[in-house]
Amino acid sequence: MTSPAIPAPSITGLGLRLRPWYEGDLRTMVELFDHPEFATWTPLASPFDLDAARAYLDKSRTNRESGRVLQFAVTTDGRTPLGEVLYVPRPDETPRAVEIAYGIGPRHRGRGLANRAVRLMVEHARQTDPSARVVLRIAEDNLASQGVARSAGFVLTDEDLVTRECPGRSPALLRTWSHQPGAS
Repeated sequence: MTSPAIPAPSITGLGLRLRPWYEGDLRTMVELFDHPEFATWTPLASPFDLDAARAYLDKSRTNRESGRVLQFAVTTDGRTPLGEVLYVPRPDETPRAVEIAYGIGPRHRGRGLANRAVRLMVEHARQTDPSARVVLRIAEDNLASQGVARSAGFVLTDEDLVTRECPGRSPALLRTWSHQPGAS
């Protein structure tokens, strides 16, 4: 089965503009992602330096072209990245799913950016692939992300843990949260 069509280069709504990462974002990516919380909760390289940012940008472009993963900088003005949200088609899962992942830079938290970015991606997923379920995968002890999940209309499922490799670290064990149609 093929993945749904690649979405437009940017998605706007809820006071946000989600856009692709650009070459000029490399230093900002380092400022956002070179943080212990990103090292703990994400598979991003740690330390996250300019070389890691360059590799991440290149991988982002390759993923976008293939439709495997779509990575968007979260902005309020279309220019300054404050974090990231990912759209990951999971056509091999039964039932088929779209997984959303996100991370907001530590200096930008507490403004509802993660909630709004996730809700915007849910809306986009429902428009792009209406029959796919929309999920988040969150570590059991990541309480902040669980709060975002609840506030964005997701509920914890009783599905088996998902194991994700994190280069240079122990694999992450993640719980699946499913969006409830009609929720916020």
